[in-house]
Formats: sequence, C-alpha cells, structure tokens
Amino acid sequence: MDELQEQVRRQLYRFQDLAEQMAAVRGRETSEDGAVTAEVDGNGALEDLQFSSAVSRMTPAEFEKVVVATAAQAARRAFERRAEIVNRFNDEMAEQA
Repeated sequence: MDELQEQVRRQLYRFQDLAEQMAAVRGRETSEDGAVTAEVDGNGALEDLQFSSAVSRMTPAEFEKVVVATAAQAARRAFERRAEIVNRFNDEMAEQA
C-alpha cells in the first residue's frame, strides 16, 4: 500500500509540474525586417506586440500582413513547445506504467 501511495504522489507532483510548465509556455517571433515582434502565451493569445520604426514605411496592407504573420509564427512556436512538453510527459508516464 505504501508503494502505491508513493506512486500516486509522484504522479500528482508530475501533473503539477506539467501544469506549471504549460502555463509558462510563450512563443516569440520577430518579422524578418525587424518591424514587428509578437509574443503569445501557450494558448496562442497575444501577450505583447512591439513595433520598430520600420512600420512607418509600410502600407496599411503590408503592416496588417506582417503583424498577422508574425503573431501566427509566434503561436506556432508556442504550440510546438507545448507539444514537446506533452510528449515528454507522456513518455515519462509510459515508462512508469
């Protein structure tokens, strides 16, 4: 019984670690021209958006395109990081089974 309790306790701590790691995930991307930098949380929600003076030389359509593309790439990075964390967690859980 003590062994079972210890196993459950380890798994509980590992789930807590997983939750903390997932909450800390961020994705950050800067456009090729350095005009836009976007940062998103682990769910892809925009957390920060920064612009350099290069945006003043863009048309509204160019500006829109680079903001959307940069934010989307930041979200992809965050999702890739989340996938890495979940895959590592799943591997660890499979080893313990």
